[in-house]
Amino acid sequence: MNSDSVAMIDLSGKMHKLETVCIFGTGDFGRSLGLRLLQSGYNVVYGSRAPKNSLLLPKESKVMTHAAAACDAHVVFVAVQREHYGFLSSLASDLKGKVLVDVSNNLKRGLYPESNAEYLNKLVPGATVVKAFNTISAWALQSGGLDANRQVLICGDRADAKQQVMDIAQSLGFTAQDKGSLRAAAELEDLPLQLFPLWRLPLNIAICLTAFIFFYALTRNVIYERVTNGKDIAFRIMISLANKAFPIVSLVMLALCYLPGALAGFLQLYNGTKYRRFPDWLDRWMLCRKQLGLLALAFGFLHVLYTLVIPIRYYVRYRINVYTISLVKDNKTYEFDNTAAWRYDSYYSMGILGFGLFVLLGITSLPSVSNSLNWREFRFVQSKLGYITLLLCTAHTFLYGWDRFLKPTSYRWWMPPEYMLSLVVPCVVLILKLILITPCVDRNVTRIRQGWERQGKTSANGRDTKTNHPLIA
Repeated sequence: MNSDSVAMIDLSGKMHKLETVCIFGTGDFGRSLGLRLLQSGYNVVYGSRAPKNSLLLPKESKVMTHAAAACDAHVVFVAVQREHYGFLSSLASDLKGKVLVDVSNNLKRGLYPESNAEYLNKLVPGATVVKAFNTISAWALQSGGLDANRQVLICGDRADAKQQVMDIAQSLGFTAQDKGSLRAAAELEDLPLQLFPLWRLPLNIAICLTAFIFFYALTRNVIYERVTNGKDIAFRIMISLANKAFPIVSLVMLALCYLPGALAGFLQLYNGTKYRRFPDWLDRWMLCRKQLGLLALAFGFLHVLYTLVIPIRYYVRYRINVYTISLVKDNKTYEFDNTAAWRYDSYYSMGILGFGLFVLLGITSLPSVSNSLNWREFRFVQSKLGYITLLLCTAHTFLYGWDRFLKPTSYRWWMPPEYMLSLVVPCVVLILKLILITPCVDRNVTRIRQGWERQGKTSANGRDTKTNHPLIA
């Protein structure tokens, strides 16, 4: 039996070998990795500068000097920072023929001219360096990891070494993905340094929209009243103006989730094929639709909260009391308006139904929920119910505005009411979708997405689909 494994007989009587894995480094990551390896049936030996002082390590593991630990295992995890790689040069003979797994990351991009893994490969030329586990945190190792945290990205120059690391990753319950040669190590080391890369565009859109709508409402309401009538209603900034901006941003961003899909359908119709790449801006837009939708839901939720506090606001209670007292003084009766009753009930109903479906869209976008749905179910919720949500929220806004657009007093300084601005993008999306679902158009789009190509169009491989000959520039 080899020194790097021990035999174990399971209940079925079959013989298995438990591989011994070495870990250089006794920090948080090294301890978490060792514990996970032990739970998966591996033997773990730690290499430490001071073996007697390593009291926090798992009890079932062994602690030795670096040289002794390296001799006991074929796979060695280097769980130390690049600044401390110096001691590895003296272990070059002990590490010859071993697989070194570099799990390190840097504090910022471009800190060194080469990746940590490539630098390690130069320090210990006799070993095979594999970059892996750098995108997995110590917390993910302890908790088991969820979804993206379960994915181990691996790169290296030797297929057999990468396969050994993949086998370890899979035995720990992670999904291993081969990212190519060791040249890809720099890219892998940059991944943990990214801060919400898919959220940047949606956040910028949300911030810009919110700022524009807020200052637009500030100009139409507070500044207009101050300049024309001399009234100070700046107190309305806190609730009223915020509750004008939030629903508008929510509706526009919800529409922006579905606009790229409609544009993609028309582009495929125009190209006559699905094998031509979309423009880069459209690709980027489509990749962040989930983030756009979640931000839209957040703004919609804020709108609901702000709406709930309206009845208890001082200004609203003051206006109700003043109006009631004026009716008593003038001996007048507040008559019931059946049309207004229908309008307001329909307005609230559309809003409640739209927000309810909005929440459902948000729930099904969670990985734990979406993973339990098949593709048809997920598409039904996110596409069909999504468009119904957009339609209900747009109807909610139309009922809110009602006939205000016909009144000249609504156009202060020739500026249309805020709700009219929020209807532009949703109406465009709904009209485009209505065109796409008409039978003649829908039939052509479906054929294209099933692989049909219009004669004479160029496919993605640069050949004329009519003659099947390469095109010459």
